[in-house]
Amino acid sequence: MLIGEVSRRSGVSARMLRHYESLGLVRPAGRTGSGYREYSAEDIRRIFHIESLRSLGLSLREIGRALDDPGFTPSALVGDLIRRTRDRIAAETELLTQLSRIHAADPVGWENVLQTVALLQALGSKSADARQRAVLSSGDEVPVEALVEAALSETEPNVAGALRWALARSADGAQALLAEGLGSPVAAVRERAVQALVELPGDEAAALLRDALANPDAVVRGYAALALGTGGVADAVPALIDMIVEGRNDTDAADALSVLAGDTATADQIATRLVDRLADDTTEAPARGRLTQALADIPGTTASHALVELSHDDDRAVALTAAYLLQLRDAR
Repeated sequence: MLIGEVSRRSGVSARMLRHYESLGLVRPAGRTGSGYREYSAEDIRRIFHIESLRSLGLSLREIGRALDDPGFTPSALVGDLIRRTRDRIAAETELLTQLSRIHAADPVGWENVLQTVALLQALGSKSADARQRAVLSSGDEVPVEALVEAALSETEPNVAGALRWALARSADGAQALLAEGLGSPVAAVRERAVQALVELPGDEAAALLRDALANPDAVVRGYAALALGTGGVADAVPALIDMIVEGRNDTDAADALSVLAGDTATADQIATRLVDRLADDTTEAPARGRLTQALADIPGTTASHALVELSHDDDRAVALTAAYLLQLRDAR
């Protein structure tokens, strides 16, 4: 079969067939009396093998080795192809992400595009100082998606604080992205997400924090409860009392309860809940001590009566704490 017909049947150009021949990948079985290349059925099968391997991403040199080396094992090469393909996909995905962020910034000219690219590159710098400078100088130029991604991955406290500040000043859109972060399988990402939500203004962020009170992650629940409690949201009371029982930021939780106790009705509800947990047989001695101390800044008769009862508690530490707190209340 002559080269023209081989080209038509295989879809490989005559120029490429000649290139294969120059590399020794295909050697036509012979030539016609007029000197034209003549390909055998075996030559054509080899051409199809070459094209199949090219479709997998192999170089021509790798193809030659695969076809001619009797000791060649394909597993190592296929493994390398998988790695290279994954790297290429990752690079393309990163490029797509960058382009999406630039598009989201709605640049009006190439100067704006270049500024956005420079800021995005700075956010990915290995230098914490460079990342922090980029955030503080960004203004409204960094797309919110990039700020959220950076905030959820940042480990350096000063940079993380700057990112949360920038998110608090950014346009709407961060809330939904941070809500996704609350569902991350990575605990550190969930913590960063709720820390950022705490600093966002508005009803949407507050609603997400209320939802976070039921999050299975105790750390997430704690950040949400402290933020809502100090903001006067009574929904946080059960979570704050749980924190006191568990000894997680119990002092901050007690302070948040005292803020909520500024309302008389809420103060009585808080005192009742604290007393209920004190009476629970599953509440251990250290937790009972912390719950007693939490009654100190809860005004009202319910808390006072509870302290009177606790001053006679079988647990001497609880009784002494309650008696001391009663003295302080009488002195006010």
